Amino acid sequence: MSDFTFAELSPDMILAALEQCGIFPQSGLLALNSYENRVYQFLSDEQKRYVVKFYRPQRWSNEQILEEHAFSQALADAEIPVVAPLAHQGETLHFAEQYRFALFNSVGGRQFELDNLDHLEWMGRFIGRMHKVASSAPFTHRPTMDIESYLTKPRQTLANSTLLPESLHTAFFTILDQVIELTKTLYQPGKLIRLHGDCHAGNILWRDGPMFVDLDDSRMGPAVQDLWMMLNGDRAQQQMQLETLIESYEEFCEFDSKELTLIEPLRAMRMVHYMAWLSDRWQDPAFPRAFPWFAEQRYWEQQILALKEQFATLQEPPLSLVPY
Repeated sequence: MSDFTFAELSPDMILAALEQCGIFPQSGLLALNSYENRVYQFLSDEQKRYVVKFYRPQRWSNEQILEEHAFSQALADAEIPVVAPLAHQGETLHFAEQYRFALFNSVGGRQFELDNLDHLEWMGRFIGRMHKVASSAPFTHRPTMDIESYLTKPRQTLANSTLLPESLHTAFFTILDQVIELTKTLYQPGKLIRLHGDCHAGNILWRDGPMFVDLDDSRMGPAVQDLWMMLNGDRAQQQMQLETLIESYEEFCEFDSKELTLIEPLRAMRMVHYMAWLSDRWQDPAFPRAFPWFAEQRYWEQQILALKEQFATLQEPPLSLVPY
């Protein structure tokens, strides 16, 4: 458990790990906003800024991490703006006692603006280019976005959780099971490709165009997974955003409009998976500090309402590229 929670990852261990790669920090280690892994930015003695990421133990195998690295490099080689890991002596995955880590150049930028149609047009083009490369070969080791991983196992995790108040069990699991059953019916993906997997605004930096970071959740899945998190606002706003994204996306990669029926099932899967992820990580002291509301009754009451709203949305006509 100390490995899982990074309890043994000391500053001295981090510095020793970096020095074995020939990098000597001059500044302190600035912790970046990451909870799944431990990520630090620093300035080297050569006045270069780097980011080091220590992977959470017991999550990915070495083969899965290296497959993510190879995908990142393939995208970078195709001149797609992705921050790929740096190699030292031909290796991108490094070891520090029980921990594994990777090094990256530090890149700056401002936050991507979801309500900016010009930004969305750029995003559509670059995701289209990304998916053109992604479609050329499948992942062999990394997982697939499926019902088992995003609904069945998370449901079991939540059933075993002590964080959900006993008084809300019946109400919560009644609507949760309704959402799960309907999502199982609706989530029928066709072609699966390699994905960024977690393509939300927090993983995009804007520097005269988008810069993709953090492919830690990359996996096989439907193309629309890398697009739907760009949509926000009411239905009319989402319709306009969708049309902007797809029009520019199709300059480089064909989009199957049948995948639009997967948007709300994918949203439901993300909701359930996220709750289970927080519950699963609760023994890491970083999580109660960062998400104290997760253990409060009010949070679970809000989730019951959110699930009811999502259940209703799942029954509505999906977004389309032509008037419904």
